[in-house]
Amino acid sequence: MTSSDLLLMFAELFGGLAFFLYGMSAMSGGLEQMAGGALDRTLKKVTKNDFVSFLVGAGMTIAIQSSSALTVMLVGLVNSGIMEFADTFGMIMGSHVGTTLTSWILTLTGIQGDNFFLTLLKPMTFAPILALVGVAFRMFSKRERKRNLGLILIGFAVLMTGMDMMSGSMERFKQDPAFQSMLVAFTSPMLAFVVSTVFTGIIQSSAATVAIVQAMTYAAATSGSPISYQIAIPLVLGANIGTCMTALISSIGTSRDAKRVVAMHIYTNAIGGFVCVVLMYIAMAISPNVFSAPISLFGVAMVHTIFNIVNTIAFTPLKKPMIKLCEKTVKTGSKSTHTVFLDERLFQNSALAVSECHRLTNEMAEYTRTALLESLEVIEEYDEQKIDHIRELEKLTDKYEDKLGTYLVRLSRGELSDGESHSVSRLLHTIGDLERISDHARNISEAAREIKEKKIVFSIPAKEELKVIVSALKETLGITIDSFVKDDIELASNVEPLEQVIDKLKKEMMERHVDRLQNGKCTIQLGFVFSDLLTNFERVSDHCSNIAVYTLQLKSSKLDSHKFLKKIRNEENGEFARMFNEYEEKYSL
Repeated sequence: MTSSDLLLMFAELFGGLAFFLYGMSAMSGGLEQMAGGALDRTLKKVTKNDFVSFLVGAGMTIAIQSSSALTVMLVGLVNSGIMEFADTFGMIMGSHVGTTLTSWILTLTGIQGDNFFLTLLKPMTFAPILALVGVAFRMFSKRERKRNLGLILIGFAVLMTGMDMMSGSMERFKQDPAFQSMLVAFTSPMLAFVVSTVFTGIIQSSAATVAIVQAMTYAAATSGSPISYQIAIPLVLGANIGTCMTALISSIGTSRDAKRVVAMHIYTNAIGGFVCVVLMYIAMAISPNVFSAPISLFGVAMVHTIFNIVNTIAFTPLKKPMIKLCEKTVKTGSKSTHTVFLDERLFQNSALAVSECHRLTNEMAEYTRTALLESLEVIEEYDEQKIDHIRELEKLTDKYEDKLGTYLVRLSRGELSDGESHSVSRLLHTIGDLERISDHARNISEAAREIKEKKIVFSIPAKEELKVIVSALKETLGITIDSFVKDDIELASNVEPLEQVIDKLKKEMMERHVDRLQNGKCTIQLGFVFSDLLTNFERVSDHCSNIAVYTLQLKSSKLDSHKFLKKIRNEENGEFARMFNEYEEKYSL
């Protein structure tokens, strides 16, 4: 083997590895986008039932084609306080089984024979066709689902091309004495185990390592010196441990419970792997030739699957001891708390990240609702504790707006579907309006304090007028928040006509106030407070209108807000006019 030959071999091997990893990434991205909110809805169904959790973990790993990606996602969810550490056990074990699918797909490369139908089954026969179809979907289709399908097909074609390149690199040297001696060097299960663990830790993909083992198996089999189970088994076991490196890196700077998720991932793989290696040595001591039989591509996939299934069965009864072990191992770090600090690890699943942002925005909306309702209450009946609570809620909504806004902006820079991009834009606008409503709630509470401290008393007509507009504002707020949380377009359509009524009420009340001022029935001091209240009421209704428009645009994402609002208001003879007249009659002075 010359140095140039060796260089060519490694170039082809690692070039194929690069293709393989990119294909895996593309497939993962396409599958994730196609699943969309389904992944999120599935995740929400995870319960204390370990079997259900196992199925969810296996299913999600099959969908995203990476156990490491799912574990990183779990780290993010636990770090954000969305999931409890103990609830991740079943999903972690399920991910170990789900990741074995790739090795079964790769067994197709071993199909032999010149029969026409057998030839069609070979990946390198249909991979170019799939790539062509995928490119066509990506370039010419406007439907998001077909574009995602195209990405999956392209990813699969690239993955199989990478596998073929790795097999080809091994094919060059199947008769080479150096290659034969390299295989002989791995007769020590422990050596093969360690090398595989380190290599997988470097490339951070067990699927890629198993793929290389399958490529070596295929090349060695055709050379007349096939790889035995004695070599292949520890290589596969090491791959399962080495893949933990990705999750380990992702846990840096996370909470205590998030680190425990990684500890569980490592322990279940490492303990299971070491036990298997020890059992191999015991079996070889009893019968030296027990693992000497040659292994096939199918055999490699079978070993990979059986190990993870048996490992899951073995550890399931040991869930509680394993949790205690992880808790004793990881004692330092902050506690997981339910905060608005969304974890960036959720970026790996954009649908999940968007969904969690929506969930937290719903929380923010409820805090805003409480703040405004309490501010309206303290106008009629002063309560210092409520005013303090309003101030706290206003600071909390500021925090939500800051953290969610930063997170959404960073999320928007990634690869999102059209629907996800629209959702992110809607949430960004909504959190801004919710924060402004809470600001106005604080302003209203400060006005209530001024009324109390200065012992201001409104006239009876002014009090009655305030009751009318406050009732209208409460209904506006309620409809707005409910329609946003429920994504109820029909409910949201009620907000704009009611907002127009509030605008009309404010104008009419200001005119009546001026008349009272001119007639000496109101003081300038009272007038300032009255005017400030009306201004805050109107601004709140404006922000409610904005939020409702964002909800109404769920099915009209191409229209900008101004055009959309103009379109609604111009429907004078339609539904808008009817609702406006109803609200005008309901809230007349």
